[in-house]
Amino acid sequence: MNDLELKTRTKQFALRVMKLVGALPQNAVGRPIGSQLIRSATSVGANYRAACRGRSKAEFVSKLSIVIEEADESCYWLELIIEGSLLPKEKVEALLDEANQITAIMVASRKTAKRE
Repeated sequence: MNDLELKTRTKQFALRVMKLVGALPQNAVGRPIGSQLIRSATSVGANYRAACRGRSKAEFVSKLSIVIEEADESCYWLELIIEGSLLPKEKVEALLDEANQITAIMVASRKTAKRE
C-alpha cells in the first residue's frame, strides 16, 4: 500500500467515523465520546499527511507515532461505544476493525522506517 492509498484510507476512515458519531445518542454519554472519537479519528489522517511531508526520517517516525496513538485511541472509543451499548455492535465493528488495521499498518511502517 503506497502513501496515496493510505492517505485515502485514513480520510475514508475519518468520514465513516463522522457518520457513525452522527448516530450516537445526544446525551451526557454520547456527546463527549463522540467528540473524542471525532478528534482522534480525524487526527489519524491529518497526522499521516504531515508524516508524508516530513523533512527527515526522524520527523516521519515521530509523526507516525502520533498516528499510531490516535488510531489506537479511536479503537478505545469504538470499543466503549460497543461495550456501553451506545450503538449496535454490527454498526461499529467494521470501523473498529479498520482502526485496528490502520494501527497495525502504521506500527509496521514505523518499524520499517526505523530500520532504514
